[in-house]
Amino acid sequence: MSAYDPSKIEPKWQKAWDEAGTFLATMSADKPKYYVLEMFPYPSGRIHIGHVRNYTMGDVIARYKLATGHNVLHPMGFDAFGLAAENAAMDRGIHPKDWTYKNMDDMRDQMRPLGFSIDWSRDLATCDPEYYGHQQALFIDMMEAGLIDRKNAVVNWDPVDMTVLANEQVEDGKGWRSGAEVERKELTQWFFKISDYSEELLSALDTLDDWPAKVKLMQANWIGKSRGLQFAFGLVEAVGGHDRVEVYTTRPDTLLGASFVGISPDHPLAKELEASDEAIAAFCAQCRRGGTTAEALEKAEKLGFDTGLKVRHPFDTAAQLPVYIANFILMDYGTGAIFGCPAHDARDLEFARKYELPVISTYVPEAGEDDFTRPEDGGDAYVPPKTEPVRYVAGFAGDEVQTGNDAIDAAIAFCEAQGVGQGVTKFRLRDWGLSRQRYWGCPIPVVHCDTCGVVPEKKENLPVELPYDVTFDIPGNPLDRHPTWRDVPCPACGKPAKRETDTMDTFVDSSWYFARFTAPHAPTPTSRAEAEYWMNVDQYIGGIEHAILHLLYSRFFARAMHATGHLPRKAIEPFDALFTQGMVTHAIYKTKDAGGRPIYHYPETVEIRDGGAYLSDGTEVEVVPSAKMSKSKNNVVDPMAIIAQYGADTARWFVLSDSPPERDVEWTASGAEAAFKHLGRVWTLCDRIADMDRDAPGEGDEDLLRAMHKTIFDVTNGVESFGFNAAIAKLYAFTNTLQKSKASHAAQRQAVMVLAQLMSPMTPHLAEDIWAHQGGDGLIANAPWPVADEAMLVEDTVTMPIQINGKRKSEITIAKDASQEEVEKIALADDAVVKALAGNAPRKLIIVPGRIVNVVV
Repeated sequence: MSAYDPSKIEPKWQKAWDEAGTFLATMSADKPKYYVLEMFPYPSGRIHIGHVRNYTMGDVIARYKLATGHNVLHPMGFDAFGLAAENAAMDRGIHPKDWTYKNMDDMRDQMRPLGFSIDWSRDLATCDPEYYGHQQALFIDMMEAGLIDRKNAVVNWDPVDMTVLANEQVEDGKGWRSGAEVERKELTQWFFKISDYSEELLSALDTLDDWPAKVKLMQANWIGKSRGLQFAFGLVEAVGGHDRVEVYTTRPDTLLGASFVGISPDHPLAKELEASDEAIAAFCAQCRRGGTTAEALEKAEKLGFDTGLKVRHPFDTAAQLPVYIANFILMDYGTGAIFGCPAHDARDLEFARKYELPVISTYVPEAGEDDFTRPEDGGDAYVPPKTEPVRYVAGFAGDEVQTGNDAIDAAIAFCEAQGVGQGVTKFRLRDWGLSRQRYWGCPIPVVHCDTCGVVPEKKENLPVELPYDVTFDIPGNPLDRHPTWRDVPCPACGKPAKRETDTMDTFVDSSWYFARFTAPHAPTPTSRAEAEYWMNVDQYIGGIEHAILHLLYSRFFARAMHATGHLPRKAIEPFDALFTQGMVTHAIYKTKDAGGRPIYHYPETVEIRDGGAYLSDGTEVEVVPSAKMSKSKNNVVDPMAIIAQYGADTARWFVLSDSPPERDVEWTASGAEAAFKHLGRVWTLCDRIADMDRDAPGEGDEDLLRAMHKTIFDVTNGVESFGFNAAIAKLYAFTNTLQKSKASHAAQRQAVMVLAQLMSPMTPHLAEDIWAHQGGDGLIANAPWPVADEAMLVEDTVTMPIQINGKRKSEITIAKDASQEEVEKIALADDAVVKALAGNAPRKLIIVPGRIVNVVV
């Protein structure tokens, strides 16, 4: 009897699939198409067990759909531009291109042994000129369609590295690499006009029935539709050309509680003032060194500068409110100015108490104030949900009980009737700034000409390729100091001009790759016929961390590609179904050095024994259970080591079996070993069945086949509903049933071949070997999925336990329609009952039909 040896099995079947072209995707009118896609990886150089889980989920779906008669597209590529490559260039003295392409080669070599059903002929990388040249063509088309704008914007500027930083690259107000104080600086930037689609992107969420509700809610909140009042406070004394301060508020019901007006340091009025006031200029400069995200501003100390200006309250012109420049107000939402109502906003209350400004409640709890301290009396800001009724003490409809929503509507109506502003709808969603002052990204395909202005490159000159001969020994963007690349003739007039040296945000690269996969070698960004056939992505799989920006940008890009003729109308929502998987976690093992600093240890260096964890020298290790895998904590698991020890099928089986796929799963060495042992048992079972006597009679054939059909039904439902762990539980149970079976060889052979088919999406190599060992035709990857016989799913027998004097002693299986007399006869003939009665009649025999038999001796 042979042993299960994945090191021999797995390469053999990977070669067979490649030689047969099993997973090559081509258009076909004979089959329904199915497009499954996992979010493609960044080429860091090593895949991790989280990648294995993500891609295995997609592979299960792809293989299942192939078996159910679909024409499957399952591609793979790399999200290969980005700042990490430039960092590697500076840290390691290697060119970003060389580092990136070496990493991609390494990761392909790591993915192939896992047996994914990927059409590698469609492999792409966003840093390939062939890919980003088409991205440049899309950019030009979108420019012509009016979907791109160039305007001034406030950005995070690192004065040492001389580059714009994304919000997440600002740490405690400093550049994450240089450590320099980050400045808020106004630069001319390129933007996609995503805000033009705010309403459509929001309302279309209701059509995404197969998206997680939490993702749709996150996107809705990010788009942020709100109805409010826009109006102006009149300045008591005009400043330059400013005689008013425009304000947008979503809570006009609190207008009578206003105690100050705040403006952004980047507000036009603030800029007017700082031009002639050194103190204001210094304060604004200080503010611009802070973060720009709402989260960063929320955490920062609230700072204000009293400009000395006053505005009139629109409903009490005798009341004059001070105007402050405040560090927590952003220019890119609303009007860049607010009125502060400290009683009903925690941020405003913090500010008002710091600068000793009035606090005025406009509403109090409906049920009275016995246990309530008003904010003006030292209580917290009172901010109930807008749907909760409260009693207005300074409202626009008298002393009434109203919900916030009703009061907002009443306030807008009142203000409009009084000629104070108008109700408007706004969105939180801002235009997508795509300019990045760095080298390793897609060049923006325009030229700046003194005569013609901004001129798009001619499409016949695409791609505008990045020059290779750059260095990173000087801070800033190498493209700015590369004259032979930067200085070119104007495409329109031929006069000397300069290329745009900003490159595109990497979110652009990942916002259309799903479309390029449909025709990765087409001479245009998409092939209309291929896109019409393959789109939409039927199943998209990826992490919840991409729920907002990547998915939102992709939804916008699909609309823009439709508007410019590159995608059909049906593809404006590109992902029909979305699944967000959980993470793979692992315990952290740590000790401390002499100074008390933590030292983290790789899992393979730690031995678990005697209820503790120990290093090889006997040092006990502190264990932090079930933590997110992190290279900095050394709690990562190398899939290549797992494959070398247990095989790819074991890794695949374990990451699917231990937890529902939307939840986190903890990788443990014991769990992996248990999975390996189970697969070995399945192989041994196959081997035993192959050696059975073909002619020997068996018993229980129908019982085995009924269990088999029930398993087909349950596993099919599990795969189709992403209940992979539930499906695997059914496969465990059926394996046990088959191991115990005494059925004939024919019945057991049929059962083990069906078991292999049901396991093939999860453990494709083992399944192929079982299929071949049992004499199956062709490759199991091409075999049709088994279909459950509904007649075999109908239970025509029932198992009833037998209790003797209240204790369960046996059970009987009888026909569902057996009469009371038949049940009594069979029960009294049971060995346990005969032994207990010892020739006597029972004192009582109670039968609950279909449930239980009670015998009293």
